[in-house]
Amino acid sequence: QNPKTYAIVKQLLAEGNAGELQKYFGSRMEFGTAGLRAAMGAGISHMNDLTIIQTTQGFCRYLEKNFSDLKKRGVVIGFDARAHLSSGGSSKRFARLAANTFISQGVPVYLFSDIIPTPFVPYTVTHLKLCAGIMVTASHNPKQDNGYKVYWENGAQIISPHDKGISQAIEENQEPWPQAWDDKLIDSSPLLHDPYAMVNKEYFKDIQKQCFYRNINKVTNLKFVHTSVHGVGHKFVQLAFKAFDLSPPFAVPEQKDPDPDFPTVKYPNPEEGKGVLTLSFALAEKDGARIILANDPDADRLAVAEKQESGEWKVFSGNELGALLGWWIFTCWKNNSSDTRAVKDVYMLSSTVSSKILRAIALKEGFHFEETLTGFKWMGNRAKQLMDQGKAVLFAFEEAIGYMCCPAVLDKDGVSAAVITAEMASFLATRNLSLSQQLKAVYDEYGFHITKASYFICHDPKVIQQLFDNLRNFDGKNTYPKSCGRFKVSGIRDLTTGYDSSQPDQKAILPTSKSSQMITFTFANGGVATMRTSGTEPKIKYYSELCAPPGNSDVEQLKKELDELVNALEKHFFQPEKNKLQRKTE
Repeated sequence: QNPKTYAIVKQLLAEGNAGELQKYFGSRMEFGTAGLRAAMGAGISHMNDLTIIQTTQGFCRYLEKNFSDLKKRGVVIGFDARAHLSSGGSSKRFARLAANTFISQGVPVYLFSDIIPTPFVPYTVTHLKLCAGIMVTASHNPKQDNGYKVYWENGAQIISPHDKGISQAIEENQEPWPQAWDDKLIDSSPLLHDPYAMVNKEYFKDIQKQCFYRNINKVTNLKFVHTSVHGVGHKFVQLAFKAFDLSPPFAVPEQKDPDPDFPTVKYPNPEEGKGVLTLSFALAEKDGARIILANDPDADRLAVAEKQESGEWKVFSGNELGALLGWWIFTCWKNNSSDTRAVKDVYMLSSTVSSKILRAIALKEGFHFEETLTGFKWMGNRAKQLMDQGKAVLFAFEEAIGYMCCPAVLDKDGVSAAVITAEMASFLATRNLSLSQQLKAVYDEYGFHITKASYFICHDPKVIQQLFDNLRNFDGKNTYPKSCGRFKVSGIRDLTTGYDSSQPDQKAILPTSKSSQMITFTFANGGVATMRTSGTEPKIKYYSELCAPPGNSDVEQLKKELDELVNALEKHFFQPEKNKLQRKTE
């Protein structure tokens, strides 16, 4: 019933374009733990009115089966500013159709009336004790994409087996229910609620529990630039600064308002580094700002750059900012905790492909560190388990510039991370320290952790499969590599098959997943490298790290060693020429 997608399909039929029709209708989008993520357009392989209705019908039936009080508690739905003119799809339209589906079944819906950052959805699930949450966003993906992200009643993203249960329910509920298309019905329904004003008040009240130096914030001379990269973050970061009594950051004018075309950037992803920050650097130079804070379009991630003494800009990696925030949040906890014995109930988490700097800090300071599988769904769920046991989870992070700094949101949150980073920088400025200098101090105290990560693009799943099969049958069947160039391999953990050479029974402790590829190599020189596939992009990613004990200050030597290890990894394990892989820089 969407005239635009209908016209696209009619046109393809008229042209007899079987190839395109096969692409549109050959296979349904897969619903996984990350929900849905695909281009907007016609057909069951794309995000459109029909696939949103079908997905929500399945999700609604699955929730009815799991919660006897669904009609009392309800669900929350939020959306970003994405829109796709040619197919008529937009995040707002999809959110309204999803709301209509639930309301037609007597389920209360808390539908945000305007665009919000992704973390507001998990916040609302927890705050209002709802059964579930949906956020319509494709985060930092290219402009034609959209997504449908799902949270469970615990305020964390879903993990298995919910994805399979929802997926099956979608298959069983594909025929649109009566009035499924008529989203105007919701406007007069007593089951529709708008949590926008309440959450805008309560969220900013809750993050103030992480504000420790209001007196410094009020008078700091430090200036900040903020960019929301054409996404939703502008208004909310301004409000967060106000909540912490900081002067508002300078907003990059060309990027502060939402624009689904992302006109000033090639990719709307601050993880891509300096290219996305060009306009921020220019504004910072003009206004004399030393620190840049950049959110991705749905404001759940944060990149930070700082102007160095030399005049150059340093963009911190996700691991470096993770080290700084971990140090800062623990230091604030320690300074404000009356009972130092409570340290044994303090936890920090990071994903297995992120730097182990938190482990080093935890060992020295006496708190607990745990690693989880990649992705905030694992850290959010684990954090909730620990909190239910009376533990304090102060911080969790992943190297893909995601940070959970505040227990009110069990997911990455770029809004609270931005303002906490600003307070940390303002505090350090009173000690005449920059963020870079403090990072070095952290490494001096807890040991240098040098990391390097990148990816190759590969659109052919068969090539990816072959590449990982080769690693599992390197010197004959079922043998992994014993070395990588001159670097001797001392341990292997394969979370696709569940093998771990370091365990007595050779079985991995972390959960395994046959549907995604992930192998970690430990080297005799203390290096660690992980190769894995991405759940949302056609990429094979790698992450590497060299850790030195405190006192080893020859950073240049460590960097050189890691560079050589990475070169060997690319040459011998990826074999980009043979496998026709495209490098990140291309």
